[in-house]
Amino acid sequence: MVIHAVIVAGGKGSRAASDTPKQFTRLGSKPVYQWSLDIFTSHPAVQSVVLVVPEEYVATYRPDHNDSDIEVVSGGIDRTASVKAGLAALHANADDFVMIHDAARPGLSAKIISGLAEALEDADASAPALPVADALKHYDGQTMRSMSRDNLYRVQTPQAFRYGLIKTLLHERSGALVDDLSALEANGGKTKLIEGDERLSKVTWPSDFDRMERLLTLSNLSPRVGTGFDVHAFGSGEFVTLCGLEIPHSKGLIGHSDADVAWHALTDAILGALAMGDIGDHFPPSDDQWKGAASSVFLKHACELAGDEGYRIANCDITIICEKPKIGPHRQAMCEATAALLDIPVSFIGVKATTTEQLGFTGRGEGIAAQAACMLVPK
Repeated sequence: MVIHAVIVAGGKGSRAASDTPKQFTRLGSKPVYQWSLDIFTSHPAVQSVVLVVPEEYVATYRPDHNDSDIEVVSGGIDRTASVKAGLAALHANADDFVMIHDAARPGLSAKIISGLAEALEDADASAPALPVADALKHYDGQTMRSMSRDNLYRVQTPQAFRYGLIKTLLHERSGALVDDLSALEANGGKTKLIEGDERLSKVTWPSDFDRMERLLTLSNLSPRVGTGFDVHAFGSGEFVTLCGLEIPHSKGLIGHSDADVAWHALTDAILGALAMGDIGDHFPPSDDQWKGAASSVFLKHACELAGDEGYRIANCDITIICEKPKIGPHRQAMCEATAALLDIPVSFIGVKATTTEQLGFTGRGEGIAAQAACMLVPK
């Protein structure tokens, strides 16, 4: 199949309350229109792309892009006129597929492009759509009546057609159309709808930018796994701190902070999953402000970093390695304390203990080791 794309970015975007048209406003790391442009140009079946912009933006766009598959043309007085200008600039055969897309819908994906092309094989047009889920009411300012949601859809873009058909249909129509499918509806053509995507929602109002940035950013995140390991030697004392709990023992653990070997390992697991170094990078033992500090401070910091990166803790597993003290009687309380700090269900926390069969430094009763694993998933 051969696919061409027309990205319509010719409007003023006045409702977005910005001096710059919304399609040129930065969304995350790039302008709104660039999100769709990057997806189209990276799809193996897309042969060419026409970007339709306001006349005053044609010259300023060109220096930033040298891709020969992209052509920039000036738009018209309304969206339909801009679509016609984009179609006229394409070098396409009548049976080639063309996808007409609003630049203000930056959440385009390769999956949507491929799905539209497949649906168009035995239809005159295809489009992504989502069923209407909210209650519908007709309101005239005083009275209200319910409307049926049966067979009602929120139709998105891109809308796909064969090039020859849509060019002819739009040529025969005058005035602005609601969308490009409207040109086909009057002729009774067959349209196939594929499953749409909330990320294809239109950026219209100022508040839409923050919502869309969150959707687009988080959609690019994959689950991450991290592991951590820590060791502390025994010294004088009457208890050891493990998972925030003071466990009675004939010895204490030596450390710059409270020497909570279990939460230190878990902190390193989270930092490792984020590729942000280890606990010593964030809380250097050479810094006296952390002397005797509770390890909850370190673990909370790691959780906040995960949140800042768009992740939450899905689950964690801690293994405490020692001969003494016995961990079993305190395991549930350790799980509960860890769950409370991470703000996740206690059933997602694993704490267990093992010995080294009296081998090594833990076997000789010289200290306690701990290892931890955690999974981070997009919020």
